[in-house]
Amino acid sequence: MQRTRSNRLTGLAYVAPALVFVLVFTVYPLGRMVWMSLHNWSLIAEPRFIGLDNFRQAFSDRQFWTSFLFTLKYTALITPVLIIGGYLLALLTAPVSRVRAFTRTVIFVPVVIGLGVSSLLWYWLFSTDFGVINRILLDLGLIDQPVLWLGVDAGTSNFAISTSVVWKVIGFGMILFVGAIQAVPAEITEASLVDGAGYWQRIGRVVLPLTMRTVLLVTLVSVIGSLLAFDQFYIMTAGQPQNETATSVFFVYLNSFPYLKLGYGAALSLILAVTILAFTIVQLVLTRRSES
Repeated sequence: MQRTRSNRLTGLAYVAPALVFVLVFTVYPLGRMVWMSLHNWSLIAEPRFIGLDNFRQAFSDRQFWTSFLFTLKYTALITPVLIIGGYLLALLTAPVSRVRAFTRTVIFVPVVIGLGVSSLLWYWLFSTDFGVINRILLDLGLIDQPVLWLGVDAGTSNFAISTSVVWKVIGFGMILFVGAIQAVPAEITEASLVDGAGYWQRIGRVVLPLTMRTVLLVTLVSVIGSLLAFDQFYIMTAGQPQNETATSVFFVYLNSFPYLKLGYGAALSLILAVTILAFTIVQLVLTRRSES
């Protein structure tokens, strides 16, 4: 009996640092954010309890829906490119050879660059007067005059920013896909070859099903990252034109800091958190189905 109690105390001592970390950096901030979302607080005046008014205001706020729908549109545009593009690159570079290893390294290098730095780099590349992109298109005769890529049209800005993000993060998914493809047992691939399966038949009926868990994981990471997009839009367009490229996180930032609407910003953050939780649940359900 004494020994059992001692073992429990020892186990509790081992997990205590992790519990303290979760309580301090997850549970308390989440509870504080819920409390703030129920108050009208501007930092200058005392917080005033207003119940669910911040949530009602959010759902009737036109700019909230503009930002939310733009974020979903950005997510829907960039996620298939990252998943399909990353998987195709993984298929090309998965076989073991020095050339393919070098290619993987080149594609992965942008992943280690900070998102702020890469956004600033592409901001210069897309510059109307001095950018390399416009210069190349003009020299090739594809355009007659420089294109205003950023801050003028929401669709053009979304395309330009998506291009910069694909360059930045596609290597991350590719590396995970390469690991999953290389983990497919060689016996299974050889058996499909003996049965006369072609290359794309082996990919579609053998490799893809066996790597589906990784595909779903990368999809979830990509979706969450896209829903939380902020840096690239803050640096490259600052939400222009007329906040049409302001993502949900950008809208939270505007209300929480420049406008000092802390309670409203907390309510917007909770709505975004619930949206991400819904995508996570869908991913978990799809993962369990793929396992069965």
